[in-house]
Amino acid sequence: MRLRASRPQLKRDPLGRMHQMEDTFAFKCSKCGEVHVGPPDLAFDSPFYYDAMSEEERQQSAVITTDTCVIEDKEFFVRGILEIPVHGRDATFGYGVWVSLSEKNFARYMELFENTDRVDEPPYFGWFSNQLPGYPDTLNLKTHLHLRPYPSRPSIELEATDHPLALEQRNGISLDRLREILEANEHEGHAA
Repeated sequence: MRLRASRPQLKRDPLGRMHQMEDTFAFKCSKCGEVHVGPPDLAFDSPFYYDAMSEEERQQSAVITTDTCVIEDKEFFVRGILEIPVHGRDATFGYGVWVSLSEKNFARYMELFENTDRVDEPPYFGWFSNQLPGYPDTLNLKTHLHLRPYPSRPSIELEATDHPLALEQRNGISLDRLREILEANEHEGHAA
């Protein structure tokens, strides 16, 4: 598979469906002056490696659903939620992102997919498989995928490093930082 530059497909998404929270967030945008209202969460529809494929390559060698992606029967991806605490809010901010799993862990994930008792499963090691704008390279950060009762998507825990995204997941972010992330996403071309 040939990797080519691909614009990130990060979008506002009501991840509340994915982690059983209904949440809205309103803020006055410093870029356009408008008030943006909606779920604060952002999500990718696919892993970076799927986006990097041509349409022909996708049709020939990839299978994607809203929760899983398999490329050439040798790369296995699962969609989960990387939650970041927000100081001053009860609800977290979530990134709907993808991680790659080993074939063995992916098979186990699929075996337990609709199991409501899957919380006792140990976490699966994975590699972060999206490039989040506004951060240094996030591709291939080490992760642990924690299953939650069906139908909730798994949670993604980054390995404790000094990467800014890992620090934000551990320490939380301010409301100003949340606004900064959302503004950058609302207005393409502005770094978060």
